[in-house]
Amino acid sequence: MSAEDRATALKLANEADPGPPISSWAHIQFLLTCFIVIVNSCDTGFDTTIMSSVNSMKQFQNFFGLTSGSPSTGIVFGIYTVGGVTAFFPNIILPDLIGRRYSMLWGNTLLIIGACISANSRSMSMLLGGRWLTGFGCSTAALSAKTYMSEITSPRSRGRYMGVLNSFYYVGQIIATGVAIPLGRVASEYSWRTCLYLQCGPAIINALFVLFIAESPRWLYARGRKEEAVAILAKYHSRDNDPTSPLIRLQVQEIEENISVNGADRRFWDFRMLFNSRSNRYRFGLCVIISCWGQLAGNGMITYFLPVLLELAGIVDRDRQRQLNLVNSCTSMIGALSGSAIVDHVGRRKLLLFGISAAACGMLIVGCLLSPAGEQSQTRANAGISFIFLFMVVFSFGMTPLQGLYPAEVLTFENRAKGLSLQGWVTNAVSTINTFGLPPALGKVGYIMYLIFFAWDIVGVITVWLFAVETKQLTLEEMEDIFTAPYPKKRSFEVAKAARERVKRDKERRSGVVA
Repeated sequence: MSAEDRATALKLANEADPGPPISSWAHIQFLLTCFIVIVNSCDTGFDTTIMSSVNSMKQFQNFFGLTSGSPSTGIVFGIYTVGGVTAFFPNIILPDLIGRRYSMLWGNTLLIIGACISANSRSMSMLLGGRWLTGFGCSTAALSAKTYMSEITSPRSRGRYMGVLNSFYYVGQIIATGVAIPLGRVASEYSWRTCLYLQCGPAIINALFVLFIAESPRWLYARGRKEEAVAILAKYHSRDNDPTSPLIRLQVQEIEENISVNGADRRFWDFRMLFNSRSNRYRFGLCVIISCWGQLAGNGMITYFLPVLLELAGIVDRDRQRQLNLVNSCTSMIGALSGSAIVDHVGRRKLLLFGISAAACGMLIVGCLLSPAGEQSQTRANAGISFIFLFMVVFSFGMTPLQGLYPAEVLTFENRAKGLSLQGWVTNAVSTINTFGLPPALGKVGYIMYLIFFAWDIVGVITVWLFAVETKQLTLEEMEDIFTAPYPKKRSFEVAKAARERVKRDKERRSGVVA
């Protein structure tokens, strides 16, 4: 069956079997399952923002002898990223070896231990050790969550749920900033210690309930447990829990064609499959694009060092900084959820182009407003702050839904766990530029960093335009034809167009209209 035929068959199968009704118990169970997985995204969002808020507390800075933009501050932030980098090898082994659920449980258990160590720190070494373990556990849990979500959702809703998964990053941010505002007013070391204790919250939810949800059907099938896999697909994807539904049969057929029970996913040490063909190299190249511009579009500077940026704009009151941090988290989440709502309609490529283009414009405008050139005024400074927030809204709208979705879609099943792990390693490696390089850079060049990010975002727009393919509503197993074509981007357009035309003709035939 050609890629066009499969895309057409999928559209027709979706019409014949639209899935469980919203009010059904199966759909409610599916939503609860997704929620238990989605809270993993809160972990990352909580850490980045709680440390930004804690770093703005004089109680924390005085206890450890830090200042807002010092290299030592960069180490406190960056050791979390180092933890994520060192989790690389467990991340390539555990999701395929013990399953997606147990891998999430393992990661969140380590995160909880690390957060408790950080909260009880009496020295800098103890704080750094706790933050390293927190980053290690968070990386493991997040990768397993992305893999699981991409495999449990149906093609028609995958974009929406994967977008919400990544968007819950901002739920963690909102909770972290919300609790930091009143706690920051408490003149005691327990203000920042309580903030770090609360980081355990999302991880505890996942750890308590993750073993009660179904395992990934694709992982089960690859382990020879076909009946269980089909039953899960029928329960969550079929309107009548029918394993013989056209939609379920199509999904099972494609899983059978593309998953080997003795596949490369069992050889956790073997990374050759990621690079042994032009198709697989292209797929992973798209993952690298998401890593580079998902972290270095200017968003990392704002996420980690918003208090420093606000100081550059003239806002030095610590409580005011934390309040603005909360506003930024709320508006960013609105942008992310809006992007998640439309990603299955407008497509991945268009949203990606919009996100990076908007980021470039935002960095240019903020850099010009905060530069020393021209007449300086409070109005101009306020405009700069407003555009910082607007930048995060448009970035979250265009990029946040795709950071978890796009890499999971373009990788094959056998390469997904290893590919996402390696992509996560690249993401964390790129993030070290934010966490270690930005504090001294902001202190030395200030507003020029915005212009540097502007230039880098322009490179991103060109790269995405040349290489990004459209994967909207394609099954995870039917993309091989696209990536083996001489020009994958062009081929993805042809597949989508042919499928739309065939579905249209089929509808006309069924309604008695001559095509």
